[in-house]
Amino acid sequence: MTPPSAAGDLGLRERKKRARTDAIVDAAQRLVLERGFDAVTVEEIAEAAQISPRTFFNYFESKDDAVLGQGAFELSAEVRESFAAGGPHGRLVADVEVLVRSLLHAFSGPGQHAAERMLEILQLEPRLLTRHFAWFERHKSQVVALFERRHQAAPLPADPEVCTFVVFGVARAAMDEWDRTGRHGDVGDHVARVIDQLAAILTA
Repeated sequence: MTPPSAAGDLGLRERKKRARTDAIVDAAQRLVLERGFDAVTVEEIAEAAQISPRTFFNYFESKDDAVLGQGAFELSAEVRESFAAGGPHGRLVADVEVLVRSLLHAFSGPGQHAAERMLEILQLEPRLLTRHFAWFERHKSQVVALFERRHQAAPLPADPEVCTFVVFGVARAAMDEWDRTGRHGDVGDHVARVIDQLAAILTA
């Protein structure tokens, strides 16, 4: 068991890391929307975020990723372990909904405002879509591994790869619906409706 002091230090480090990540994304998006993507450098983003260029690369691989808010992909250990063990509800559809909401939270990182600006930037710079989808692909294997582990505890009705495809499809559809309906509230609030529509299609 982690000692209370160690747990507190870990929590503080995570909050500081999250705050610095948010500052980098905010600076990158603000500068790009002001000047255009090609007119902004990593050095300028780092200066605006009050860090060194070297520190920038501890958080993001490139300017593209910072502008899109695509840093390290981190599902919480609690979510990972609960899902892999067959939870949190014990019903695959309900558990997939929890997983997708957690994924959207991990993807959105700095929150709704940053997600809104990211969509605006993608509309202005459609070439970044390739980078956006490539980031999803790089991290897809983590979700496949979760389904493989869950299959040991509770056999799946489909291959882990197919289940993962459904998860990412639902996440993308929820983001699209959130955008289409005016970007009100949390993106995750649209997950249940998307899953209901998918179920209706498959049982029609």
